Amino acid sequence: MINPGAKMDVIKTAEAHGYSREDGIWRSQRPSISIPEEETVDTVGMYYRMAPDDDRLALVDVVSKEELTYKEFKIKFRTVASGLHELGVRKGDVVMILSPNSVWFPVIIFGCWLVGATVTTVNPVNTSYEIEKQLKDSGARLIFTVPEQYTKVQNFGKPVVLIGGTEQQHNVPKGATPFTKLLSADPRRVPEVTRRQSEIAALLYSSGTTGMSKGVVLTHRNIMAVILQLLYDAPPEVRDRRYMVMLPMYHVYGLAVVSIAQFFRPGALIIMPRFDTQLLLSSIEKYKITDLPVVPPIIIMLAKSKEVDRYDMSSLVEITTGAAPCGLELTMELHRRLPNVRIRQGFGMTETSGIVGVNVSRPDNSHFGSTGTLVSNMEAKIIDVTTGKALPPYDQGEICVRGPNVMREYLNNPQATASTIKEGWLHTGDLGYYDETGQLHVVDRLKELIKYKGFQVAPAELEALLLTHSKILDAAVVPLPDEKAGELPVAYVVKVANSKLTEQEVIAFAAEKVSPYKRLHKVTFIDAIPKSPSGKILRRELTLLAKAKAKL
Repeated sequence: MINPGAKMDVIKTAEAHGYSREDGIWRSQRPSISIPEEETVDTVGMYYRMAPDDDRLALVDVVSKEELTYKEFKIKFRTVASGLHELGVRKGDVVMILSPNSVWFPVIIFGCWLVGATVTTVNPVNTSYEIEKQLKDSGARLIFTVPEQYTKVQNFGKPVVLIGGTEQQHNVPKGATPFTKLLSADPRRVPEVTRRQSEIAALLYSSGTTGMSKGVVLTHRNIMAVILQLLYDAPPEVRDRRYMVMLPMYHVYGLAVVSIAQFFRPGALIIMPRFDTQLLLSSIEKYKITDLPVVPPIIIMLAKSKEVDRYDMSSLVEITTGAAPCGLELTMELHRRLPNVRIRQGFGMTETSGIVGVNVSRPDNSHFGSTGTLVSNMEAKIIDVTTGKALPPYDQGEICVRGPNVMREYLNNPQATASTIKEGWLHTGDLGYYDETGQLHVVDRLKELIKYKGFQVAPAELEALLLTHSKILDAAVVPLPDEKAGELPVAYVVKVANSKLTEQEVIAFAAEKVSPYKRLHKVTFIDAIPKSPSGKILRRELTLLAKAKAKL
């Protein structure tokens, strides 16, 4: 808490950086964005207006070596749109994409949007069980995937298009459509479809602020807003921008912030289908990467690994980190290693189309350790979690935001929507504060989600799964701090009387049902799960217990 004697000076300084003492709201000090006023101009329409249509490089896959120029990109997504129409995809349909990063991922996205369809993306490590849940909830009627993922979706009774180069398209399973068939369609025969900003562009599944995975409804207006918000921060002195896209395109950070927005700067997307340290470093050197969006585990590697010294990093202009907090000490360590590179941190979530705020680089690096100032047209306030009252600078509370990039709702879940968006404000579930210069500092999470390497793990989902085991009476899942991963999911389990259930059996049981990032890393057996009188699990007690045991 700030010294009361200095509070008035702090508030005066804060007012010069967007704070209002009258209502406790912080307002962005960046220039306002202007989203096209015509309702019928959606993301594709804005692309036609703003993006190039020439022989500049747009996309490169560092593994397959496939490349597309901006002219080719436009032709390809129009071709895919025509092919989708031939397959029966119509306006309002939902199309699922289950694929690692590739040059075809954004082609498919824009092709779907051109025919008025909505996309829903899936983490390739998800199990068939998890994919089917999302398929049913989203109402997807067609699936794009790669041959390696086909067995997960082959029994869903939905049309499947297999993505891959020509050499992979010869042995397409019966009932599946080769992607090359769509690429042979006539791009001049794209149907005339009236698309609107208010219509759904993407259904991205997130555990959000309230536990179980939910479909976040992002409209075209949301996507258009985040594109324009990000354009403001493009370093003007960098002409030939090259973005390393190793963050997964199924995630809002990799999709909206890193990939789609960059077509409008414009720049070339240098794509990695999977993360590999050697491939990343050699690609930075080979392709002369200027912009490197990352998550904190990669910051650790860049700051600490001796491998970095073997490669030429001189092309790097900016490293931006997000998805999880990155501490001041780690940021400074990376800065000492790469002193000529801007290092910025941002804050966002799926529900805000990936962005709320991001650092404006300062010569003295005083922005290090914060998650930056609000992007254009955004407002925020810090509220007391008990009273809901807006708090002044330096007082910690829940971060609440509003702006044109905030989701419309959670799909088919009015209760979750109502508990997250209240009177127009999105309640993030994160604990934080603003300093007097308008820099947001994220301190902790009010919500119970576990952040494992930037991925969100919902304790409620794992607990529900554990309770399906015949030898488990009760269970709770909490985070265990970890330097490399951020947090590890660990479980406390109450066994059925006289059961000989082992830790490894529980870990294996969960591992069969969930994605790798959701797997349990430790199981402790206890007599009872501590709970409040109302039945709520007292996670804080278990978290403290897990931390204490880890120190033994």
